Amino acid sequence: MRHFTSKVAGLTAAAAIIAWTAGTSLAAEDYNPKMSEGAKRVEYKADAFKPMPAYEDLDYDIEAQLAIYGGKSEVTAPRPLFELGQPQYVSGQLSEPSYVFGRLNPTQFAIQAFGDWRTAIAFNDNANDEVAQIATRLNIDIDFKITSTERLHAFIRPIDTGNQFTRCEFAGGDSEDQCNLELQPNIETLFFEGDLGAIAAGFTGEYYKGDYPFAVGLVPIFYQNGIWVNDAVLGAAYAIPAQNSPALDISNMEFSFFAGFDNVENDGILDAGGAVADKNANVYGANAFIEMLQGYIEAGVGYIDVDEDKLGDQNLWSAGLSWSARYHDILSYSVRGIFSRQNREDGGQDLGNGMAFLLETSYMTHKPYTLLPYANFFVGFGRPQSLINANGILINTGINFETDGLTGFPFLDDTAADTFGGAVGLQYLFNLDQQLVVEAATVQTHGNDANIQGDQYALGVRWQLPVSQAWILRADAMYGINTENDDLAGIRFEVRRKF
Repeated sequence: MRHFTSKVAGLTAAAAIIAWTAGTSLAAEDYNPKMSEGAKRVEYKADAFKPMPAYEDLDYDIEAQLAIYGGKSEVTAPRPLFELGQPQYVSGQLSEPSYVFGRLNPTQFAIQAFGDWRTAIAFNDNANDEVAQIATRLNIDIDFKITSTERLHAFIRPIDTGNQFTRCEFAGGDSEDQCNLELQPNIETLFFEGDLGAIAAGFTGEYYKGDYPFAVGLVPIFYQNGIWVNDAVLGAAYAIPAQNSPALDISNMEFSFFAGFDNVENDGILDAGGAVADKNANVYGANAFIEMLQGYIEAGVGYIDVDEDKLGDQNLWSAGLSWSARYHDILSYSVRGIFSRQNREDGGQDLGNGMAFLLETSYMTHKPYTLLPYANFFVGFGRPQSLINANGILINTGINFETDGLTGFPFLDDTAADTFGGAVGLQYLFNLDQQLVVEAATVQTHGNDANIQGDQYALGVRWQLPVSQAWILRADAMYGINTENDDLAGIRFEVRRKF
């Protein structure tokens, strides 16, 4: 309140000065600004303000001015592929908005398309499957901005079909069909999101307290760093954000709820042909984000209800719980748990009973922003399943547990099914102008539900270099040892164009 009243006094003084210079007789006490309840005017005191500093005797030094901001200067970012209406991130006066949705919810309609184009050449040996190929993938985000809180968004991949990308195989693979052009609209997401409070304010002309965000359509959902939920479903989501509790030392918390009625996929739910089902199942879930006790909690629970007439008794529960914090100035860590339960009474095999525990750690060095050693570990019992996840539970354990989403780059078993292990690596960012990651990883079996025979060991390396704001070069290599099967190996080079 002290700052607010001092600002009001400053505005009062400014109004008086302007009136005086204009030749009028308006006095400071005659100026009556609008104020909220609880605010009050304070007596104007001329000695409360100091004169502006004068630098007439100093030469202007542009280098000294840049040094104030750490020597930083303006960065010219690449423009979107397509822009119609109000451009994104431009200087200058904005045009007058439209009030078609009400005076309290103005709009400046704008459509933008942006994304990237990835092309890679790779030599991959996935145990019994060897292939050398060049593949390409186009990712396009289309954003239709309606108001400051409402938009329609779509993400399409027009030159691939599922996991089959436009490619040419020049060694191994299917020698009779070496080149494949995959053309399909392939709409990954298409949803409307907004805020019910802002929409209602526009139509009623009255402000509403609080935020009421929601999304509906083919909605991407991402919880617990993508380990528990990371996929797009046809449905809706709603959140209760920006809550707090001083009594419980909760600085911020949010509760979100979601439901999906199509495109619901879980590795523990199969169709009649034995493939992962993407139809005839609904998902319902909730997740909480809580910042408290100098840490960060996420907790979620969800249920997949299948059509038993078409898929049998495969209903599945899944829950995720995680805690992230920093221990002094030594390390940052996250502890995560994934739990799932599937109780089939139709005689089918349970593929969703299990639990997994993950520990992710990174350590402070004398170069805390560029030299980042990490060590991540996991143990799984049974067949734990995330709720909906296009990747495996161990996707963030290390670079040896992730593929490239383009050439089928080999990776270690990422299911955590009756296995334990981890990854130890070092990431170096040089002068924040390139990235180098070197990592060793292993997966060890300890039960009958493991997806692999024998243990796995791998050594991987990744290098990335942004040659400009638009172009990025990347190279990956890995070699994996399977003690009871053929080894894995891969090397790839990628060019990425951002727009």
